[in-house]
Amino acid sequence: MLKQSIDLPGIGNARELGGYSTGYGRIKPGLLLRTGAMNNMMPDTVNKLMNEYRLQYVIDFRMTGEQSAVPDPDIPGARNIHLSVIEIEDYPIDDPGLIEVYHKCSDRMQLFEMSYQAGMLGPNQYLYFLLGERGRKAYHDFFRILLENDPDKGAVLWHCTDGKDRTGCAAMLLLSALGASRETIIADYMLTNEYNAGRIELIRQKTAAYRMPPDKLDALMFMSGAVVERYMTNAIDVLTEKYGGVDGYLHDELNIGYAELKELRDKYLCGTEL
Repeated sequence: MLKQSIDLPGIGNARELGGYSTGYGRIKPGLLLRTGAMNNMMPDTVNKLMNEYRLQYVIDFRMTGEQSAVPDPDIPGARNIHLSVIEIEDYPIDDPGLIEVYHKCSDRMQLFEMSYQAGMLGPNQYLYFLLGERGRKAYHDFFRILLENDPDKGAVLWHCTDGKDRTGCAAMLLLSALGASRETIIADYMLTNEYNAGRIELIRQKTAAYRMPPDKLDALMFMSGAVVERYMTNAIDVLTEKYGGVDGYLHDELNIGYAELKELRDKYLCGTEL
């Protein structure tokens, strides 16, 4: 079984933060779940989320169009909350006509070329999420839900489409808030490449004939289900430069201060031994 895995048939990239060591203890198991899209989950998965995890919240970070086209299924006992992190119009696209083309385009390679040339893919990808107004509000609300949740009653699950980028930034922020090291945060982020290994290898084989510079190839693999370490390290470095660290970002942009950090740690951490 893959590291941090939670067995949820029909849901990709399904794992939890439980078990990670932080500077304040260990994250309690079965409470903080991160996944990909949920629309193909099996009936047994619904039962497991309802009965084993006693799921309280499902947080959907997808774009409005993604969410409305394929809404999350209802899980008895859980509240579905949509928090869009970014919309196409939030990207710095010079030609407004590209937005309409983007919505209508069905050719994946054409979509990639268009996105790459427009600057929508690359090392600054996560800064659009973390520094944009919509993203800041979404991650603020994410933390408010975590603070509102009673872990004695059950778990919180957050997801996007692939469970790696909008979801991965949420995991990075939460792991930071709980006191995890940079090494732990990056290791958790990079697990996507293990969870999506088959899919990533297939894309590599299909694109082997393309002659691309390394940065562009990284962007293609990123769009195809992989994660790129320097995309996340760049995001953390920028937050450190701009706010003095991720905690500074949490405080200045998400209104998560010392009292809220302590409450999060009290809720979701236990002693050094599970």
